[in-house]
Amino acid sequence: LARYRATLDCADGGEVAPQGVHWCLCLPDAPTADLGIDGHPPKGGFMPPVDLPRRMWASSEVEFVAPIVEGAMIERISRIAFIDEKQGGSGKLVFVAVRHETRCDSAPAVIETQTIVYRDAAAKTAPPPLPQGDAPIPDGWPIQRSVQPTAPLLFRYSALTFNTHRIHYDLPYAREEEDYAGLVVHGPLTASLLLDLAARVLGPNRLKTFRFRGVAPAYAGVPLRLLARQDAKAMTFAAVDSAGREIMTALGTI
Repeated sequence: LARYRATLDCADGGEVAPQGVHWCLCLPDAPTADLGIDGHPPKGGFMPPVDLPRRMWASSEVEFVAPIVEGAMIERISRIAFIDEKQGGSGKLVFVAVRHETRCDSAPAVIETQTIVYRDAAAKTAPPPLPQGDAPIPDGWPIQRSVQPTAPLLFRYSALTFNTHRIHYDLPYAREEEDYAGLVVHGPLTASLLLDLAARVLGPNRLKTFRFRGVAPAYAGVPLRLLARQDAKAMTFAAVDSAGREIMTALGTI
C-alpha cells in the first residue's frame, strides 16, 4: 500500500487504500520459467487458449462496493464471463471478458469486468516515431493535471502488478516486435492516475462506479494530461497526450 502511494505520488494516506489498488492484489504467481516470449504467462490455464499472440487490456467496468483497508485479508474470485470473436480492420480479434470479485475480510469490496482483446502479430515494419507536439488542452475540462510517464514509473507499476509484459520495460521488443513507438504505459496505470485525480478533487474513495476504455497507447517520455469535469452525480474523465492524442476515456459515478 505504501509503495502504491509512492509510485503514484498519491496525496492521501491512512489505513483506507486508494481506489485502484485492487489491480495490484491477488495476482497469478506464474513461474518465470513458464513465461512466453512476450513476458506473459501461457494461455490455456485460466485464460482461454486463444491462438493470437498480442493482447491488450481494452476496458473495464468497476463497482466499488466497500473500501479496502490496510491489514485486511484479501481474496479474489475470477470467472470468464464471455468470449467473443470478431473480424476487424486489422484482422481477427478475440475479446475475453473476465469478472473479478475482490473481497476484503470475506466481504465484497470491488466487482469488476475486464475486457481483454487478443489480435494478430504486428506487421514487421519500421516502428512509428514517438508522438510529438504541444497541442492545446481541449475546452470543457476545468479539472486538469499533467504527469510525466517515465520509465521508472512504468517499472514500479509493473512490479506492483507482477506484470512482465515486455512492452512496458523492453524498448527494443516494444518497437521491433510489437510495432509500438516506445515503452507503453499500462492501461490500468492511466486509469489509476484518473482515479487519483478524482481523489484529489472529491476526497478518497468517493466513486461508486468507474468505467474506462483505452483508445490509444500512451508512451513513456510523452507528457500525459489528465482531464475531468464534474456534476452532482458523476465525473467524466479523459487522458490525452501532449500531441493531442486521446488515450483513455472514463466515467465515474459519485
